[in-house]
Amino acid sequence: MTTRDLVLIALFTAIIVVLGLIPPVTLGFIPVPITAQSMGVMLAGCIIGAKRGALAYVLLVLLVVIGLPVLSGGRGGLAVIQGPTGGFVLGWIVATFVTGLIAERLVKDGQSELRQFAGFFIASVIGGIGVLYAIGMPWVTAITGTPLSAVATGSLAFIPGDVIKAVIATLAARAVLAGYPLLPQRA
Repeated sequence: MTTRDLVLIALFTAIIVVLGLIPPVTLGFIPVPITAQSMGVMLAGCIIGAKRGALAYVLLVLLVVIGLPVLSGGRGGLAVIQGPTGGFVLGWIVATFVTGLIAERLVKDGQSELRQFAGFFIASVIGGIGVLYAIGMPWVTAITGTPLSAVATGSLAFIPGDVIKAVIATLAARAVLAGYPLLPQRA
C-alpha cells in the first residue's frame, strides 16, 4: 500500500463524513433513514476502486465504533452498529468493494464515454443498491423482528433516491476518470 493509497482512503473517508452532514430523512414505516452517505459507496467504489474504497469504509466504521459522531444526524457508537441500521453501515464495506470490482472490470481507458457511463452506472446499481440492500434488509428483520417481505416493501421508497445517487456517482466518476484517473485498471 502506497502513500497515495493511504491518502485516497483517508480523503474518501472524509468525503463520506461530509456527506453525513446532510441531515437524514426519516420515514415512519421503516427504522432506516435516507442518508447521503450511501452515495459514498458508489463514489468510492467507482472512483478509487474496490480495495481502497472498501478500506475507506472500514476506516469510517472504525470511527463509528469508537463513538465519533460521523454518521448522518451526528450518530456514532456501538449502539448504531447493534441497531436496525447496523447492517447497512457494515454492508457499506462489502457494497463498496463490489461496486469497485465491477467498475474496475467494466470501465477502461479508451472506451467510449457511453460505455464508461454505463459501466459506472451498472456498478453503482449492483453494488451500491443491490448488495447493500441484500445485507441491510435481513439485518433490519433480525433486529426489529419485522418480516423480510415488509422490510423489502418499505425499502422500495429508497429506490428512486438511490437511482438518483447512482446517476450522480456515475457523472462524478466519469468526470474524475476523464481528468485524473484513480480507478485501478486490471490487466
